Amino acid sequence: MQILTPLRATLTAAAAVLAIPGTAAAAPTSPLSSPLHPVASLAAERLATADLVAAAKWGTDSPIDDPAREQVVLDNVAAQAKQIGADPDEVRRIFRDQIEANKDVQRSLYARWTAHPDQAPTTRPDLNVVRQTINRINTDLVQSLADTTPERAALTCRPELTVAVIEVHHEKHPDLLHTKALVRSLESVCRN
Repeated sequence: MQILTPLRATLTAAAAVLAIPGTAAAAPTSPLSSPLHPVASLAAERLATADLVAAAKWGTDSPIDDPAREQVVLDNVAAQAKQIGADPDEVRRIFRDQIEANKDVQRSLYARWTAHPDQAPTTRPDLNVVRQTINRINTDLVQSLADTTPERAALTCRPELTVAVIEVHHEKHPDLLHTKALVRSLESVCRN
């Protein structure tokens, strides 16, 4: 049995409501009303790459879990954080969640493609090109985390993050898999 953190429970409930047909229209319509919107939006953009990574690895010897690559990503974002005066350990923790959420999407896609081979990708994206996109998003996300340090330390962080997830869902219309992964990817964003 998985224990839900308060943030995860709140965001999971929001994701469940958003998954009900017709409820997305009830989401806030004012763009960027949450100061954490950029963080949630970049996390969603990063998660969208999971589909491409999975397609690039599908049918190859490349595993979903790649500890060496993950360590390179974590070291790079920590170094970027240090350069701009952000807490490298905090950024590393947040990116660990980003990586785990990305792998959750990949595993779910693999399970879907195994069960329904007709839905499996028929082309293989270039993983190096996909990683360039991920690296760009990572850089932007590190900066966004640094820019929102006061908001992420505030007592209002969790409600603001919930609003940001709802806003991003309203804008990008992710499916339930990607919405749940978005929630997972943001677990360590708030400091309290």
